[in-house]
Amino acid sequence: MFEVRGLLVDWGGVLTSGLEPALRRWAELDDFDFDSYLEAVMKWLPSETVTAELNPVHALERGQIAVPDFERKLASLLVRRDGTPVPAEGLIERMFAHFEHQPAMAALVRRINERGIRTALLSNSWGNTYPRDTWDGMFDDIVISGEVGLRKPEPEIFRLAAGRLGLEPAECVFVDDLQLNVDGARAVGMTAILHTEYDETRRALEDLFGADLT
Repeated sequence: MFEVRGLLVDWGGVLTSGLEPALRRWAELDDFDFDSYLEAVMKWLPSETVTAELNPVHALERGQIAVPDFERKLASLLVRRDGTPVPAEGLIERMFAHFEHQPAMAALVRRINERGIRTALLSNSWGNTYPRDTWDGMFDDIVISGEVGLRKPEPEIFRLAAGRLGLEPAECVFVDDLQLNVDGARAVGMTAILHTEYDETRRALEDLFGADLT
């Protein structure tokens, strides 16, 4: 039986506000129907076995497609309410502009790290920028999908993140806001928490690490 000694946390939806409100705000400002975005992306995600050419989202997350190429592919499927095309240039930047920093979650990760527990970020990137200048003293390692050529929920990325902390997967707790990724972490032996709100996640981590994290 392994003792949990490490924490892996997602970025979007865990250290930031939720995905859907941010993306809906982007759709509102770019003036297109949000459901058309969902429909376009879902057509790219039928299964894990489709090729990168048919699955631009997975290719982007692994760093196999350039951001401008992805922006053009996605923009071509979106139409503004006035019938004009959604501009491709800067689409990713606009898409991620409305994710709000969650200071309580960031402080929680810092407190855990200060207690000697190894911590890492484990995030699927869409080519977006991260506020790395705010992470000093927060993480022992950072694993970004596009930088390592792997994506959640592939088992290899969980094993890589654990190994870079010098830990076995069974020694790690993983926190994510998507059930698919939580299931992927559990499949390699990690303890995984589906994040919905701060207090619930804090209490779960307190139980696992046996520490008061308030």
